[in-house]
Amino acid sequence: MKMNPLGRTDIMVTDLCLGTMTYGTQTNETDAHAQLDMALAGGINFLDTAEMYPVNPVRAETTGLTEQIIGNWNAKSGRRGEYVMATKHSGVGLSGARDGAAISSKTIPEAIEGSLKRLQTDYIDLYQFHWPNRGSYMFRKNWSYDPATSGQTKADVLAEIEDCLGALQREVERGTIRAFGLSNDSAWGTAQWLRLSEADMGPRVATLQNEYSLMCRLFDTDLAELSYYEDVGLITYSPLATGLLTGKYMDGAVPERSRKSINPGLGGRASERADAAARAYVEVARAHDLDPTHMALAWCRQRPFMASVIFGATTSEQLAHIIEMKDLELPEAVMTELDKVHRAHPMPY
Repeated sequence: MKMNPLGRTDIMVTDLCLGTMTYGTQTNETDAHAQLDMALAGGINFLDTAEMYPVNPVRAETTGLTEQIIGNWNAKSGRRGEYVMATKHSGVGLSGARDGAAISSKTIPEAIEGSLKRLQTDYIDLYQFHWPNRGSYMFRKNWSYDPATSGQTKADVLAEIEDCLGALQREVERGTIRAFGLSNDSAWGTAQWLRLSEADMGPRVATLQNEYSLMCRLFDTDLAELSYYEDVGLITYSPLATGLLTGKYMDGAVPERSRKSINPGLGGRASERADAAARAYVEVARAHDLDPTHMALAWCRQRPFMASVIFGATTSEQLAHIIEMKDLELPEAVMTELDKVHRAHPMPY
């Protein structure tokens, strides 16, 4: 499996990353621990979680449960040193964490201590901010995004960044975090973090975790250029478009225990336009005798700015199926056909 650096750090990760947001809801603790063992055995050394997990649904009473499940495995297995751990500080508005407080120098130490305790570890390899205080155009908000609605001036935003970078630097010095990353941020926002870190305000942004898939290619424009020139690798989430690209929802099918069985709208992704696009991509896979899931993940891995591709697996069987494609390389003919589908079905959700 290919290994990539996290930005300009010396932390190397596999280009596939096990996502854990279903641990504690769709995936029970026994199955979650089996997945963690299977992922490491399959060569994956990268794990992503967040203090707000699990999701489907997000509830105040389950906030932190996923980290607890992983922490129990860390304690039981003794394998914490064998993989790279990434987790996230929840952003403003999530009532289950610190009553929805904005990310600041006040919340960062508290959030890190909470994650360390739940994860039963002394350090976090990659600490990420789940979404910016000023808001984001991710989560299908791109259709009506207006930065003026944040209520913040440029000076406000820069002051917040300086405040947070100072707190992060103190955590680096304490040894609680090794690297820092953003999530659901923009090119302008990421550039400000980079500029201020290069002015010795705090740790440099190593990665950016945004949604990216065959059906969501916002990153291809200005963020791709920033990623390339500034060495801020993309860690993509939802590379399978919440299951649409697997083909399992075609012709109205809703498999038991699937995300669509719990969240029919798939977080704003489900629509006739999305179904048509997903079908077109699945047809490319079938024409080339490829598994649609494997094809969608391999396409993401082959993008020039990709650090790692986060995938979720509700069951161990799904995880085993994904590990099968860990060395798949799509030929140029397939990549060209996928670009043609994108031109016919741009941004279907």
